[in-house]
Amino acid sequence: MCKYRSSKGSPYGRAGARRATERVVDRSSRTPLLIFLSAFAITLASFFSPQLASAAWQPPLSIGLLDHQTTVSLLTNGKTTTVTVKDGKLAINGKPINGTMFDLSQTEKGVSRVLVNGKPYRGTIRIDLHGSSFTVVNVVPTEDYLAGVLPKEMSSGWPQEAQKAQAVAARTFALHSRGRHKDAGYDLCTSTHCQSYGGIAGEEQGSTAAIDATYGEVLMYQGQLIDAVFHTDSGGMTDRSEDVWGTEIPYLRPAKEVETNTQPWKRTWTSDVFAAKLARKKDIGKLQRITLSPLTVGKSAADRSASGRVKSATFFGTKGTLRLTGNDLRSIFGLSSTLFDLKLSGSTVTANGYGAGHGLGLSQWGARAFAAKDMKYQDILSHYYAGTTLKQLYKK
Repeated sequence: MCKYRSSKGSPYGRAGARRATERVVDRSSRTPLLIFLSAFAITLASFFSPQLASAAWQPPLSIGLLDHQTTVSLLTNGKTTTVTVKDGKLAINGKPINGTMFDLSQTEKGVSRVLVNGKPYRGTIRIDLHGSSFTVVNVVPTEDYLAGVLPKEMSSGWPQEAQKAQAVAARTFALHSRGRHKDAGYDLCTSTHCQSYGGIAGEEQGSTAAIDATYGEVLMYQGQLIDAVFHTDSGGMTDRSEDVWGTEIPYLRPAKEVETNTQPWKRTWTSDVFAAKLARKKDIGKLQRITLSPLTVGKSAADRSASGRVKSATFFGTKGTLRLTGNDLRSIFGLSSTLFDLKLSGSTVTANGYGAGHGLGLSQWGARAFAAKDMKYQDILSHYYAGTTLKQLYKK
C-alpha cells in the first residue's frame, strides 16, 4: 500500500485533524455544490491573473460511486452510519430526515477517509436523494482523485516520465470533463467512460510520486483546457480527430511512435457468422466480397486515415451491399482497434490488426517506449498533443 501524500494548506482537511462531520442540505438551495462551482470559476479566472490566484486552492471533483441505491454503509472513526430510503425520505440509521442531501466527512491526523461499503475514499461522501433511490458521490480534491485514478490507467511500475505524462493527461481530462454527468448530479463516473477510479484502495506509491511531481499541471490550447484523451496503444501511429470522430480538434494530430505494428491481434469468423453480425445494420445475404485497401501503418488511402486506420469498408452479398465505418466495425465485432486488414478467404473472414483503443491523443504504451528512451514527460505530451502548452493551474 502507498503512504498517503502530503497536501499542505488543502482546504479539504489534509493539514489538520478534526472529527467526522455531517450535514443535511435542502435540494432547493444546493449551497455546497454552488460554492464548489463558483470557486472553480473564480480560480480559473485568477489563473490568468496571477496576482489573484491562491496557492493553497485546488479544484474539487464530484465522482459518482454508486447510482440508484436504497442502502449504503458509511464508516468514520469506527462509527457506522447506515443510509436508507424510508417513505420517500433519506433515513440515517433508521431515522428519516427532512433534507434530500447528506454529507459525511472525516479528517484525522491529516488524512480524510470515509469507508463506503467497506471501501475507503478521501474527501467527502455525499448522499443525494433522487425519487425512491439515491446516488453516492465522492467530493474530492483533484490531486486526491488522481491518486485513485493513475494506477488504474497506467502501471505504477512503468518509467516515471511516462507516468508523469499520464498524470498531466488525466488531470487535464478530469478538469475539462467536469459536469459530464451533471444530469446524474456529479462530474465524472468511475468507469472507463470517464476514468477508472478506485479511491484509496487503488493508490500506488510510484503513481503518487508522478502526481506530486506534476502537481497542478494541465495542458492548454489557446488558453483553454484541452480534451486530453488517451488510449492503450496506437499500433504505431496515432490519428487525427476528424478521421476518428468526424470533428477537427487541432491538437489531436497524427503522431509517430518508437515502434510500429505493436500489440498485434487477430480475429476470425465463418462467413455466415460474419454476415449475420453485419445484418444488425443490413441483411446483405451470403457474403461474397469485401473491399478494403491493404494496411500499411502510416499510409493513407481513400478508405484509410493518415495512420492507416479503417475509415470505411464495403461488403457485397447476394442480397445487396453495405458500407460501414471502421468505428462501426470495431463496435459490431468487438475489435481492439480500427487499425486492421480484413479479408474473405473461402468461408472464413480474418481480421489482422494492431494496437488497442481509439488511437487519439496519448498512447500509453507509446509513452512508455518514449520514456524508456529518456524522453521527458513534457516532450512526450507535446508529441501527442500538438501545439499545446503545459501550465500549472494551481500550486501546493
